[in-house]
Amino acid sequence: MKMSSLRKVALFAVTSATLAFAGTALAQQPRVLKIQSAVPPSSTTHDALKFFAERVDKLTGGNLKIEALPGGAVVPPFEILDATHKKVIDGAYGISYWWYGKSVTATLFANTPAGIFGMDAVDFIGWVYEGGGLDLWNEFYQKELKLNLVAFPSIPPSPQALGWFKRPIKDLPDFKGMKCRQTGIVSQLYAKMGMAVVNMPGGEILPAAERGTIDCAEWVGGIEDLRLGLHTVWKYHYTPGMHESASVAEIAINKDVWDSLPPQNQEAIKSATTETFLRLVGQLPATKRGRDRRV
Repeated sequence: MKMSSLRKVALFAVTSATLAFAGTALAQQPRVLKIQSAVPPSSTTHDALKFFAERVDKLTGGNLKIEALPGGAVVPPFEILDATHKKVIDGAYGISYWWYGKSVTATLFANTPAGIFGMDAVDFIGWVYEGGGLDLWNEFYQKELKLNLVAFPSIPPSPQALGWFKRPIKDLPDFKGMKCRQTGIVSQLYAKMGMAVVNMPGGEILPAAERGTIDCAEWVGGIEDLRLGLHTVWKYHYTPGMHESASVAEIAINKDVWDSLPPQNQEAIKSATTETFLRLVGQLPATKRGRDRRV
């Protein structure tokens, strides 16, 4: 009887220890958030998302991981905001003027010509974090557009070039009749100048150019445009542009997902967004500087 009791005690102890170990191991499993960008995997913007993911991983000691997905991986590029709202993905890495079709107010948080004048990217960040801009940004998404999102600034993809053209641009009338990829509220401005405008994600621009369905395109400029391959189709490139002197992109996370994160992980994401922004500002002289040229 004594031996049987001892065996029961030993079995209970082993079982308890095993369950405790399993519980600890389960608790230590990292959480993974799926965040999709709206750009091709070759883009520096997607490089920035991967850098952000690396920083979150290190700042949380591997407790939180970001799966950095390129445009089209789960949903079409321009559907990332709605997909995040619906929890199809956990987050969207884009720029707010893409959503001007929902409301033209969206462009205010990307600093296009209809947005906030007189600021560079660093000034803009000052307004966002110190001047109430971030509160307005999230109020706009949550209360005006009824989207269950939390947004933060991500990178400064500007100043941007005027674009690539199949023929020289010498004066305003040269824009007339050309069919060009333009995006956001800027497309309305170019349409008034006589340009036929069409919006499309970055990954669709080169195929459209090769087919001859568009005559020109605005993407970003510098290394971004070269990675996209626009120079292989068109030979006329002009910079700087008139439309985006100090744009700021965004990362939007589903609010339920955000609220479920421990405060330390939320702070890690905030710090990683700021660091990513700063590192991309540091790349601007190398990636965005240019001059009017024929290639």
